[in-house]
Amino acid sequence: MAKRKVQRRARRILGEEPVAMVWCELGKPIPTPPKEVHRAAGKGRLKPGHPWLLYVGGVLFFFVLVPMMLVGKLSDMLNGTYSGEGNSTRRAVGSDGRPDDDPAGGVFDGDWNLSAGQLLLRWYGHSPDPKRLVMLARDRICLAASPRRTLSPTTADDFRVIAEFSLDEARAEAEAGQPRGFATFRLRFADGSWLELGRLAEPQDADHFLRTVST
Repeated sequence: MAKRKVQRRARRILGEEPVAMVWCELGKPIPTPPKEVHRAAGKGRLKPGHPWLLYVGGVLFFFVLVPMMLVGKLSDMLNGTYSGEGNSTRRAVGSDGRPDDDPAGGVFDGDWNLSAGQLLLRWYGHSPDPKRLVMLARDRICLAASPRRTLSPTTADDFRVIAEFSLDEARAEAEAGQPRGFATFRLRFADGSWLELGRLAEPQDADHFLRTVST
């Protein structure tokens, strides 16, 4: 569970005890918006910041794992076990099981002019760290972020509200009984748009949040 100083700041921001709150992230990269739409929104960043550990991981991946994978595939080809079977399926379906012609990639509804799309266009402009705190109050939903490049969701106490919606404007919803490690929820807006969030941090907070929005 989030530590007391995180809870205290949430109470101070909301002016009341949160009904539920959870740190979360976008489960997938933000799709590339049309240039004119991105320009109109201020051409904000569409990707999170990358801590040095990610760079190290990338180096290891490209210089160690990729050569090993290529050697393994070459070995399969030489042994006659490689086949092109299933290639047509892979071309038609993306790596996440969604059709490649889905421009939104399951991140949001796909309309950049509606609430979810406008929120995404400014997502990483508020903070380069991918984590966001969704706080549910009795009459509104608040989305908060920390200005830090990296943070720990258990101890971050400098987060600030970056978006606020009344319950007439937005609601959080989730399916009950999801496996904790793969659970997602959606912010669904009154204009019909939606945004999907996952990678929920802090098991107790995540469980309570999912129970609250799925009832």
